[in-house]
Amino acid sequence: MSDSQHINQLFEASIETKTAAKNCLIEPISNAAQSMYLSLSKGGKILSCGNGGSAADAQHFASELVNRFETHRRALAAIALTTDASILTSVANDYSYSEIFARQIEALGQPGDCLLAITTSGHSENIEAAIQSAKTQEMIVVLLSGRDGGQAATLLKTDDIEIRVPSQSTARIQEVHLLVIHCLCSLFDRYTDRSITS
Repeated sequence: MSDSQHINQLFEASIETKTAAKNCLIEPISNAAQSMYLSLSKGGKILSCGNGGSAADAQHFASELVNRFETHRRALAAIALTTDASILTSVANDYSYSEIFARQIEALGQPGDCLLAITTSGHSENIEAAIQSAKTQEMIVVLLSGRDGGQAATLLKTDDIEIRVPSQSTARIQEVHLLVIHCLCSLFDRYTDRSITS
């Protein structure tokens, strides 16, 4: 197989995954956007977290909210829990790596805030601990997941929302996660135009 054929296969696989995801994710994405924006409109904030590529997605999401996405609007309150090396390493050293997000949520999370937890497998211990900490803080959880949702999906409560990508491939799941993040940000732009004066 040539490089060109391989690249074409990757494009086709991404398109197929996104097409399959569109059919099952429109409603949960809409529900998540409304729930998250309601939290923001009531003075809440969104905390986001993930590992590896999902950490980059968590930071990307927070930057789009605090700065802007495609339109000028007021800054929205979002914090990526993946960025402070001193906090991350001290918690990992003094407690365990599984607590790096949970401790920050205990410190920063308030009732009515929202946690955006991102995991392709659903089996990251620090994401599971983050969800449990968020529930203790009476926060809403939006879980971006894939495969079968993993252990993380079992921790969700009635008011929480899972956006599960129907794929077994980490790369394909991550590609859809980025599209989901852009959908959420685009909806926030729409909601802000309606309800908040810039």
